Amino acid sequence: METVEHHGRTTAYRSVTGESESATVLYVHGSAGTHALWSQQYAPSGPASSAAALDLSGHGASEDIDTAPGEATLTSYVDDVVAVAEATEATVLVGNSLGGAVALATVLRRAVSLDGLVLAGSGAKLPVVQTLRDDLAADFEAAVSFLHSEDMLFHDPPERAREHSIETMRAVGQGVTRRDFETCHRFDVQDRLGEVDVPTLALCGEHDRLTPPSYHETLAEEIPAGEFETIPGAAHLAMVERPEAFDDAVASFLGSIEQSRAT
Repeated sequence: METVEHHGRTTAYRSVTGESESATVLYVHGSAGTHALWSQQYAPSGPASSAAALDLSGHGASEDIDTAPGEATLTSYVDDVVAVAEATEATVLVGNSLGGAVALATVLRRAVSLDGLVLAGSGAKLPVVQTLRDDLAADFEAAVSFLHSEDMLFHDPPERAREHSIETMRAVGQGVTRRDFETCHRFDVQDRLGEVDVPTLALCGEHDRLTPPSYHETLAEEIPAGEFETIPGAAHLAMVERPEAFDDAVASFLGSIEQSRAT
């Protein structure tokens, strides 16, 4: 793992650097995740020759923060992303779920210069059902079970992928996981999508019940340079369930960005 120091804390990330001069992509995980979510994307065979994936504060190898859920946590996560983007010279963000909210907030705050944005399993508003919020407060194992039920995080994943997801969530822990989901619940930039000034791909697993296709259709309709695509046979974590289809969609989007910049 590499690290960057900022705002009095250390943020960890992994990166690969290719020989191509194409855009460097920074991947941002969602609630209770780590950089490992993107292990099939930031590899040399992924959609970008140069890529990085970070651990948000309190996740994986990154130091934690003492912030209340909502705006304070979101701002801290944006600071994490900006620090790693600057360290790796990334100009495209790919965010999943809460990571998509963080990426959107980064763009809207003009926190770093970017050429593109992929919102995968995300939305302009991310309400969390009360049952899950209650379980995250009182019965963490019930929350973990709920999230791994049919068409939530996964549609039909390899068993090892499901097991790894459960292990990661338990390792991140109840406190940080609850903070993440409560931050999602408070997130709402529906009235600001017209301000997103970079090409944006809204990418969704067709079976995703956590952030359904309608969320992504709205993103594509309201963002001036937005487009929408679904990944067949996948739910919320399409990058894990259907990595080839996911990577093809991202690679095509990156190609369109490069073409636009060349003309």
